[in-house]
Amino acid sequence: MPKLYDLSGKAVGDVELPAIFRTPYRPDVIKRAVLAAQSRQRQPYGSDVLAGKRTSAHYHGRRKYRFAMMNKEMSRIPRIHGKGAGVYAFRARFAPHAVKGRRAHPPKAEKKWEQFVNKKERALALYSALAASAMNNLVTARGHMFEGEVPFIVVDDFESVGKTKDIMKTLKSIGLGKELERCARKKERAGRGKMRGRRYKKKKGPLLVASKDCAMLKAAANIPGVDAVSVNKLSAEQLAPGAHAGRLLIITKAALEKFL
Repeated sequence: MPKLYDLSGKAVGDVELPAIFRTPYRPDVIKRAVLAAQSRQRQPYGSDVLAGKRTSAHYHGRRKYRFAMMNKEMSRIPRIHGKGAGVYAFRARFAPHAVKGRRAHPPKAEKKWEQFVNKKERALALYSALAASAMNNLVTARGHMFEGEVPFIVVDDFESVGKTKDIMKTLKSIGLGKELERCARKKERAGRGKMRGRRYKKKKGPLLVASKDCAMLKAAANIPGVDAVSVNKLSAEQLAPGAHAGRLLIITKAALEKFL
């Protein structure tokens, strides 16, 4: 049974978790919901519809025709010909397999990237991800470093803390000092991403959940790796970043009671 901590990190009681934390662990449903949420962040892209088509190359397919291109001992393909062709006379163009030709199946801007999930399935993913945050083995497998029982439940006064240093002090007092150090480190990416605006990688740290919009949400935003959200905006993507459930959860008692 998780303990209830005050702002100084002292255990002031025990809290019984709501029945929602006994939801079966469903990694398949969680992954489906997370990928659907991420699909809405994708930006459509596509090539120019005229790419590879800006050419005078064409093909005459009639036989016994003055300008026929049959029986020329050449493949039947659009070619540059006529007056002014010069050195490009009878060069193949336009076709996908020709030099400087169009692409056969280019990416299209009108493609719909958004995925949809049923309401009940999305709710099951959220409940299952919440339940996973109460399993020590799954939280440890994600790499989180902590001391004690998960999830960490704090008193409601935590929501009124408006300074980042006070929030960090409270988190360290409940045994998350090593976790904050882990999140503060950043690693240089190994591949080409260094040139594409994502040079460094950072760890995902704990998730702070409040019962409503409060000062704590804004103050916690400056802590590396830490995310903060009100309980009515909670999603499976926040509880399972990268579709891997078991995120370290710090929740206030008032927010926990909303799951009853």
